[in-house]
Amino acid sequence: MKTLCKMKDIIKALATFEERFEKTHQISLNEALLLCVLHESEKEMTPTNLAKSTDLSTSHTSKVIRILEEKKLIQRKLGRVDRRLMYFHLTEQGDRVVAHLQIEETMIPELLSPLFK
Repeated sequence: MKTLCKMKDIIKALATFEERFEKTHQISLNEALLLCVLHESEKEMTPTNLAKSTDLSTSHTSKVIRILEEKKLIQRKLGRVDRRLMYFHLTEQGDRVVAHLQIEETMIPELLSPLFK
């Protein structure tokens, strides 16, 4: 039971972190994770690759992609060989957001801070 109660504390700490992150940066944690994956990728990525890299479901990845496109942080491009495939990359604005996230000090909840040392 003690383990389960500790898990509750961890989940609560993560939820608090996500809420603060979204208020500070005006993007959700999932949006930021997808931006980071695109930034670290050496090539454009398909929705399936993005889903695998972020461990999000394909349907949730599609939702996050749509939101990031609406915010003009990512852009889609059709495949050259297979026009049915879509590839995504960061826009200039998306690059700026990622750069800001990298230099911005993120408040890690005290309970989770040992994981970042």
